[in-house]
Amino acid sequence: MDLVGTFAFALSGAVLGTQRGMDLFGVLVLAFVTAAAGGILRDLLLGAVPPVAIASWYALAIATAAGLLAFGFQPLIARFHSAVLFFDAAGLGVFAVTGTYKALEFGLSPPMAALLGMLSGIGGGMLRDVLTARVPVVLQGEIYAVAALAAALMVLAGEWMGLSPTIVSLPAIGLCLALRLISIARGWKLPVAPTRRD
Repeated sequence: MDLVGTFAFALSGAVLGTQRGMDLFGVLVLAFVTAAAGGILRDLLLGAVPPVAIASWYALAIATAAGLLAFGFQPLIARFHSAVLFFDAAGLGVFAVTGTYKALEFGLSPPMAALLGMLSGIGGGMLRDVLTARVPVVLQGEIYAVAALAAALMVLAGEWMGLSPTIVSLPAIGLCLALRLISIARGWKLPVAPTRRD
């Protein structure tokens, strides 16, 4: 599942890179950073070093393939305006779920495992936005971190009921994906602090 999430996040980063007019190297860097940052942060906080994303070549190979795909077929992908949003939402759900399960395996308490799962999901997207000079989506009132947290909480519920990760993972990812995409379509936002007017 980590590999699926890596590809989804890498593609979202690469597509955004092409939309921002980056060269091939920039697109590949953005693809890898988006795909790997959340997992690296998760592993470092758990003490699982070296992080999986840099301990093997799989993440780099997958991110490179996604970057080349997005760069080579940029005109085709550009027709689908929601491509970045869909792949980002898919990666968000996958990493939130796998991050929560990994945190539980390392003995974290359920509340902290859910928070670490959420952080695993939003880490790559946050760094991607910073590198492309955007205010991170998670800080703009979007249903983003909340969607990842919902998936993490569903994992905890499944663990509490003694359900297999195989049974729980796909519905949890689907919940995150649905929350994220529906919130975008319907314009759902979290409350935002009022702007001070002098």
